Amino acid sequence: MIEIFTPPGMGYDRAITIFSPDGRLFQVEYAMEAVRKGFTTLGIKCKFGVVLMAEKRKLSPLIDFRTIEKIFKVDEHIGITYAGIPSDARVLIDRARTQAQINRLLYDEPIDVEVLTRKISDLMQLYTQHGGVRPFGVSLIIAGIDDNGPRLFMTEPSGAYAGYIAGAIGAGSQPVIDFLEKNYKPDITLEEAIILAINALKPVVEGPLEPGKLEAGVADVKDRKFRKLSEKEIAEWLEKIST
Repeated sequence: MIEIFTPPGMGYDRAITIFSPDGRLFQVEYAMEAVRKGFTTLGIKCKFGVVLMAEKRKLSPLIDFRTIEKIFKVDEHIGITYAGIPSDARVLIDRARTQAQINRLLYDEPIDVEVLTRKISDLMQLYTQHGGVRPFGVSLIIAGIDDNGPRLFMTEPSGAYAGYIAGAIGAGSQPVIDFLEKNYKPDITLEEAIILAINALKPVVEGPLEPGKLEAGVADVKDRKFRKLSEKEIAEWLEKIST
């Protein structure tokens, strides 16, 4: 009888439906690696609202920087940012927008932030248990205001999600998380949350901090609406920090 030698682990990482002997799904772990190599992005929640902020990098001098988008408005009260493969993020964000509109048509009310997060996470989980597909190589930070107040959730390629008061994903996420753990306070205002987000991203942004290197979105409990900050507004915030 001829024995064919199979290198350890070979085969376990070739199909999403095969567990390794120690219970791991390597394809999901590879998807997490794609998230770790993405541009850094963060979310901060306070009792007055939520803030999303992301770094932007120009990968080529020929790219129109205005077309690079990291933060997206999904519904009037919800915004999403991501780290990982941009095309995967675009598909999930489009699905999130569709689900938000379906909820408005069916129930005549804005979708709950956690309900939307769960629907997107269910789709991400579905892509971890069927042959012929691969996990989404992206993690999302979903922020908004609903009847429960400010909400902030983070998803993983596995389909798992959890609520956060502050968090970060992407290549520079660890120093950002360390900074937030040391400096976040539960009673901060929305303005202080914006300043905290800028200071947290400052060490991981390449070169001097400029308005074009940051993207930001804010949801305020006063009007329960999510909006993206303009480059001029970001410049004003940077000026406040520098003075």
